[in-house]
Parts: sequence; structure tokens; C-alpha cells
Amino acid sequence: WSRVIQHSLTARLDGHSWTVEFPVYIDCTYQNGRYDEHGVARHGYAADAPFIDSPRDARYHYAKRFGIEASYRLSEQSIATTSTQNPVVRLLYVVVSLLLQNVWRYLHWEYVATPRRGGRRLWQWPFK
Repeated sequence: WSRVIQHSLTARLDGHSWTVEFPVYIDCTYQNGRYDEHGVARHGYAADAPFIDSPRDARYHYAKRFGIEASYRLSEQSIATTSTQNPVVRLLYVVVSLLLQNVWRYLHWEYVATPRRGGRRLWQWPFK
């Protein structure tokens, strides 16, 4: 089920036709009936990196990016809506918001999340 396919994208810009070809790694994992009728979860990764040789490698390296993307989501949630044009005040709001969210997550992890086998069970409390 897991496989690598070649994909190409073609676009026109200023009268020229540009084509980009890249590999798409499709990694299949079995999830005990949680996805389709056969329990197969298919994850596709478009990556052209010399250190990725197999779909399993693509999934492994992409999982490392989760922390980076989570920090981007956290920073997007931390942008303050204000009418002031002063960049110092806006930066102060963002810093205070990030600090509060990180303190909240630490306290939640340390005192509220239930320890269990396989990791702690976190409660779903969104900031919005």
C-alpha cells in the first residue's frame, strides 16, 4: 500500500511554461478500523529531500515538524486585536499573551492532565 509516485505541476508565467516534478510519498498505516472500512490511514507527503528514501522516512521526518507548526498556530492565536498603532504596545500584548498561554499549558500539563500509559490525557480547553 505504501508507495512513492512522481507528480508534476505546470504553470504559465510571462509566456513561459514551467514544470516542477517532485515525489509524493504515500504512507499507509493500520488503525484498527478507525479510518475506512479496512482500517487503513493514508498519509501523503510531498517532499524532495535527499535524506527521505521511503514513505516511512517521510512520515518520521514530517512528524518532527509538528512542533514548528504548533508554534505557528500558537503565535496566530496570540495576535492581539487592538486599535493602537504603536508597535511597542502591540508587541507587549503578543508577548503577554504568549506567556499566559505557555503558563496555562504548563499548569495544565503538570497538575490537570491525567498521567496514563502512552502519555498524559489532556483536556480540550481552547483559548478562543
